[in-house]
Amino acid sequence: MQNVVLIIHLLLALTLIGVVLLQRSEGGGLGIGGGGMGPQASRPPLTGLAKATWGLAVAFIITSLTLTVFAAQQSADTSVLDRIGVQRDAPVPAPSADPDVVLPPIGGDAPLLPPRED
Repeated sequence: MQNVVLIIHLLLALTLIGVVLLQRSEGGGLGIGGGGMGPQASRPPLTGLAKATWGLAVAFIITSLTLTVFAAQQSADTSVLDRIGVQRDAPVPAPSADPDVVLPPIGGDAPLLPPRED
């Protein structure tokens, strides 16, 4: 079920992007420009594209909320660290008395520095 909602969500997102890009720019974004927009001017009636944009936006929000509910239902009570086997109560080494000494990270076999370009 989650895959179906996810596919619908992606299709809605792509369609919403396309519909928004098809609309004519009316100017006046953030109150800038938009000639003829005096204090007596009213909003023009919604076009079919504007209504489609609102409908797609509402459907996009609904599918977003639905996917959030699905993710919350599948969340586990355990930590990711518990799943990979990392001990939470690992001993922490005492800090060095010399503040200029930088200790390497605890554990791990990875190199501390990237290899040289020789």
